[in-house]
Amino acid sequence: MAGDRNTIGLIAGGKQFPVLVAQGVKERGDKLVIVGFTGHTNMDVVPYADVWEEMKLGKLKKMIAYFQKNGVQKIIMAGTINKPKVMDVRHLDMKALKLVFKQKNKGDSAILGILAEEFEREGMPVLPAHEYLPGLLTPAGIMTQKAPDEREWDDLRFAWGIGKELGKMDIGQCVVVREGIVSAVEALEGTDVTIRRGCELGGKGCVVLKVFKPGQQEQIDLPSLGLDTIKTMAAGGATCLGIEAEKSLFFDRSEAIRYADLHGISIVGITPEQFTS
Repeated sequence: MAGDRNTIGLIAGGKQFPVLVAQGVKERGDKLVIVGFTGHTNMDVVPYADVWEEMKLGKLKKMIAYFQKNGVQKIIMAGTINKPKVMDVRHLDMKALKLVFKQKNKGDSAILGILAEEFEREGMPVLPAHEYLPGLLTPAGIMTQKAPDEREWDDLRFAWGIGKELGKMDIGQCVVVREGIVSAVEALEGTDVTIRRGCELGGKGCVVLKVFKPGQQEQIDLPSLGLDTIKTMAAGGATCLGIEAEKSLFFDRSEAIRYADLHGISIVGITPEQFTS
């Protein structure tokens, strides 16, 4: 019924995620108000918008006014944004400057968290994007023909502890290890660059792990992977991927698993209970 429609505000970044979210919103029959950013947003999202506007990064006051003018009730953040450009003070309006620079921690989760709090104060809570796409959540268990061998399980267990400690400091979600030695941790560069660097340093047989940061908000920054992740691993000679189950997003899952099987890579969704002793 028309009276039951929600009005969803979508903050759309790059890659396929915002398009999938937009499709999910429209399939549910809700109204969709989208804001995109010059040079960052996947423009394939535009046809799904009931209302669309493109802005420069960092114009928080303008974005809030735009959503309020269009009756937005709830907000979803989806897609990649270049964080160094976001943090460039030349891009930030006064409202964004005040919010960002009162924070000692300027990690991804902290910045997204204060934005979510600001939208909440304005009467527009932030929804988890996967509420419209539950099928994207990573399942638990081994997903590939090849299971991790004993050494890879040991490396996954070791990487889990490292990843969770780094996550507490809001540093990154991805760790690359080989035989108990860390060859790369993720910072600003993103997962694929981290994997390439880790494989260059660690050599063939590296294990990659992505985890949910302790304390981060599920509605704003879940770990994610897809076919490109597996292709990067294959190119670098990595042999095993672990990702936290039910707290991460797995795009192009069928294609990614097929590619992993072709290249002898194991993929496993891990639950905290597996590595809690």
